[in-house]
Amino acid sequence: MNDAVRRRARAGLHESAERAPARAHFRAMGIDPERLGRPIIGVASTWTGTMPCNLNQRELANRVGEGVSAANGLALGFNTIAVSDNQSQGTPGMRASLISREVIADSIELMVHAHDFDGLVCIVGCDKTVPAALMALARVDKPGVLVYNGPMRAGRWRERDVTIQDVWEAVGAEERGLITREDLDELERVACPGVGTCAGHFTANTMAVAVDCLGVAPVGDALVPADEHELKGAAAAHAGALAVQLVERGASARRFFSRRGLLNAMAGIAATGGSTNGVLHLLAIAREAGVPLSLEELTDVAGRTPVIADLAPSGRWMATDFQRAGGTRTLIRELVRGGHIDGGTPTVDGRTLAEATDDAAPPDGEVVYTLDKPFKPSGALHTLRGNLAPDGSLVKVSATDRRFHRGPARVFDSEEACCDGVRTGGIVSGDVLVVRYEGPAGGPGMRELLSVTASVVGAGLGESVVLVTDGRFSGATRGLMVGHVAPEAARGGPLAVVRDGDVIAVDVHAGTLVVEVDDRELAARLADWQAPPPRYDVGVFARYRALVSSASEGAVLTAQAQ
Repeated sequence: MNDAVRRRARAGLHESAERAPARAHFRAMGIDPERLGRPIIGVASTWTGTMPCNLNQRELANRVGEGVSAANGLALGFNTIAVSDNQSQGTPGMRASLISREVIADSIELMVHAHDFDGLVCIVGCDKTVPAALMALARVDKPGVLVYNGPMRAGRWRERDVTIQDVWEAVGAEERGLITREDLDELERVACPGVGTCAGHFTANTMAVAVDCLGVAPVGDALVPADEHELKGAAAAHAGALAVQLVERGASARRFFSRRGLLNAMAGIAATGGSTNGVLHLLAIAREAGVPLSLEELTDVAGRTPVIADLAPSGRWMATDFQRAGGTRTLIRELVRGGHIDGGTPTVDGRTLAEATDDAAPPDGEVVYTLDKPFKPSGALHTLRGNLAPDGSLVKVSATDRRFHRGPARVFDSEEACCDGVRTGGIVSGDVLVVRYEGPAGGPGMRELLSVTASVVGAGLGESVVLVTDGRFSGATRGLMVGHVAPEAARGGPLAVVRDGDVIAVDVHAGTLVVEVDDRELAARLADWQAPPPRYDVGVFARYRALVSSASEGAVLTAQAQ
C-alpha cells in the first residue's frame, strides 16, 4: 500500500468528512469516534470450539481488550481458524494442519492491511497458531505481542501422570494385545482433564518456549497453565497494555525476529528437548522476516546446546511442572549464563532478555538442570544429508539413545499403508519404515505421522526400527525417526525410488542418511520414475501443493508454482 495514501486515510478516520461512513460503523459498535485517534490494536484470536487447546481464548481476548483500554488504546478483536492436530491425526484431515499455518498467517495479514491497525496482540495456543502469528507479524512488521493461552494439566492414571501421548501409544499396545480395551478406555477418560494445549513438551509448548526466547511476549507468562484464570487473565491484560506502549515507542515486530533472536529460540527449543516442528517453523519465520537462515545453522545450535530440562516425551515432567520450577525464565537465565543464548536481544517490555530473567529462580536439578550437570550433554536435533536426502532431513534424538541404524527398507506410499503394516504385525525388528508422498507438496500438507510412531512404540518396536519420511513428526514422537526428507518424493527426490529390501543407513554422528544403492542404479530409477497423480486438484490443497516450498526452506508458500 502507498504509505502516503495509508497515512491520509488513517488521519481522516478521526474527523474528516470523507471517512464519515467508517465512523458510522464504529458508532454502530458503540465506539465513540473520539477514541479513533488513539492507538488501534487488533486482537487476533485463534479460538475455536473444536478442541480443548484454545477454549479459553475468548476470555483472554476480553482481558487483552481491558489492558489496551487501560493504556488509552482501542482494541478491535477478530478471529481466525485453528486445526486440531490430535483430532485430525491419522486421518486425511491431518493434511490441513500445516496448510492452516499459512491460512492463519494470511488472515492476520489481511486484517492488518484492511483495518490498518497500529499494533497487534495475537492469542495463540495449539501447534500451528503460534508460528502462524509470528509469520504474520514478520510480514506486516507492526508492533505486536503474543499471548499463549497455556497448557492443560496432565491427567492421572494408575498413580502416574499421563498425556495424549500415552493414549496414542496405548492404541498400539491394545492392537498387539499388550493391554485390554478396558485399559484403553479407562486411560482415554482421564488423559486430558481440561482446557489448554497438550500437557507434555510437544510442539505447542515447544513454540511457547521459542516465543519467550524471541522476546515477543513477556518472558515467563506463556506456560502459566490455562486453568489459572486470574494469572492468565492478568498476563493477557498486561500484553494489551504492552502493545499500546510498543506503538508509542515505535518498536515493530521484526526487531524481535533478528538472526540473534531466531538462534536464541533454537537454543531454547534444543535445551528443552523440543519438537522437530520448531525447526520447520523457525525457518518459515526467518523467510517471512527476510532473515537468511539455513537448516544446518539451526541444527548446529541445537547440536551444541545441552538438554537441561527433563520434559516429556524425552523425560519425566510436564509443562506445569516446568513452570513450577521456574520455566523459561530459569531456562533462559541458565542458557545466558553459559553463552548459549544472547542475553542482549530485546523483549517487548523494553528490557533485554538477560535483564528480564536476571532474577529467575536457579535450576532445581530435578526438572531444570544446570549446564554443568545437564539432563543430556548433547543436543537433540540434527541435520542428516546423503544420497537419500541431498537437501537435508531432520532427526530428533532426545527420546532415544540410538545414533546409528542400518536395515532393510519397508516402503509405504502413505501413512495409512504403513499403519496397516505395523498393526498387522508385518514389521519386524531392524526394519527401516519408509513413508513417502507425505511431504509438503506430496501430502499435500506434510502430515505428522504420530499414528505410525505411536503404533511402533505401543507394539514394543520403538527401539528396534527406524522411520524415514518426507512427512513430519508430532512433538510427542519417540524413537529414532527421520523426517522432513528433502527433496520430497512427490517432487522427484530419491525417496521416491527406494524399493523394499534396499538397505538404508542412518548415522547421526556422521550426519548421514544413505540408501546403499549404486549411484548409476539410483539415477536410472529416477529417470524411469513418474509422479503419482495428485490427491487434490482443486481448492486450497491444490493451490498449496503448487506453491509450497521444500521442508528445508520452512515449507512456506512462494509467489510462483514450484
